[in-house]
Amino acid sequence: MKLHFITVGEPRLDYAKRGWEEYYQRLGRYHKVKTTRLKDKADPTQEVLRAAGNAYLMPLDPRGKHLTSEELSVHLDQVALSGHGEIAFVIGGPDGHSDELREKAHFLWSMSKLTFPHDLAMVVMLEALYRASTISKGEPYHR
Repeated sequence: MKLHFITVGEPRLDYAKRGWEEYYQRLGRYHKVKTTRLKDKADPTQEVLRAAGNAYLMPLDPRGKHLTSEELSVHLDQVALSGHGEIAFVIGGPDGHSDELREKAHFLWSMSKLTFPHDLAMVVMLEALYRASTISKGEPYHR
């Protein structure tokens, strides 16, 4: 499965850059990974949709569904079995996602009811995906 991370902006703080690099590298053991960084602008919807192409579109959004690590693992496995070769995870800018993007999404994922700083959300997303990947493989990281 290919995981495509589409972010408006990129991690700026040192801890987030290091966290991104660490979990991005770890995820590379389980998936093909790719990142597209978009510039922050009023409405990047069209750029996000172009970057995602035909991928299974899974933006992070506070209106989305909360998943446990195990549920995320199952969801990723189900997407892979459905024939989608790529999942595009989207982290929006400070204004979030447009209604158009939410409507075109296959699945809206909410990591928490809390609002995270952009840098932290990027790291938490990668760690959650790494944890879900270890669960799918029956590896002990998640314990």
